[in-house]
Amino acid sequence: MPAEFDRHSADYEMTVERAIGFARQPHEVYIEAKARKLLELARRRLGGEPASVLDVGCGLGLMERHLEGRVSSLHGVDVSEPMIWRARQEVPGAEFRVSRPDKLPYADGRFDVAFTVCVLHHMEPRQRGPLLAELGRVTRPSGLVVVFEHNPWNPLTRQVVRGCSFDEGAQLVRLRQAAAALRSAGLHVTDAEYLLFSPWRGTLVERLEGALAKVPLGAQYVVAARAPA
Repeated sequence: MPAEFDRHSADYEMTVERAIGFARQPHEVYIEAKARKLLELARRRLGGEPASVLDVGCGLGLMERHLEGRVSSLHGVDVSEPMIWRARQEVPGAEFRVSRPDKLPYADGRFDVAFTVCVLHHMEPRQRGPLLAELGRVTRPSGLVVVFEHNPWNPLTRQVVRGCSFDEGAQLVRLRQAAAALRSAGLHVTDAEYLLFSPWRGTLVERLEGALAKVPLGAQYVVAARAPA
């Protein structure tokens, strides 16, 4: 996986934009929607204080662009050194490190929130548990571990995955599988929602999506879990 993403460090965004071109919305729109969902979950479960946050599999720092200045501290790790180099240029207010997914370079309980976006489907099923256990380890007691993933029940999502060269061989993960993996890692699932039902954004669309959060048709989903107290 590191070599694959090293090759795509220069053209990652262009590849994604081509794959989602049919929706006529830039990739940044969907990234921003996930960032707002992450902040909403943190407020809902941890209260209103700005959180210390870790993004595992941060890539180019796309989420960090929308989290910078809205959290107390912002960190990202990725297996790809070229990706991390570009993230540092894009988001100088965050700290980025190269890291193996099964051994994060942080102390136990370091963060209020640890999250990962569309990483599980690049991993073998046997590798997912150790990754989620590491997210739980570096999250403080009763802190939040959050997983965003593609929804394999959505046909347009499958089309996008087929159109991304770096997703070749990906094994999409169902929401229930992600929730079960979090529980197996010793975490307590608190939230499970589908999101991004429409390529268009706005207050009315987001209210409608909130009402549909349990309907398995959104392009992606989010599962949040608490670390053990």
